[in-house]
Amino acid sequence: MEIGSIFIMILYAIIGGVSTLAMVFGIPAVVVWKIYRKVKYNIPITC
Repeated sequence: MEIGSIFIMILYAIIGGVSTLAMVFGIPAVVVWKIYRKVKYNIPITC
């Protein structure tokens, strides 16, 4: 029983870490991309 709960905790840690890394890298990338489009093509940031 103990090994099963340890495995589940490791699995949840991996899932949480991957989603956190996706947000940490994804959100700033979208912001930079929108600013780039605004500067180069004069497209509104809100689109």
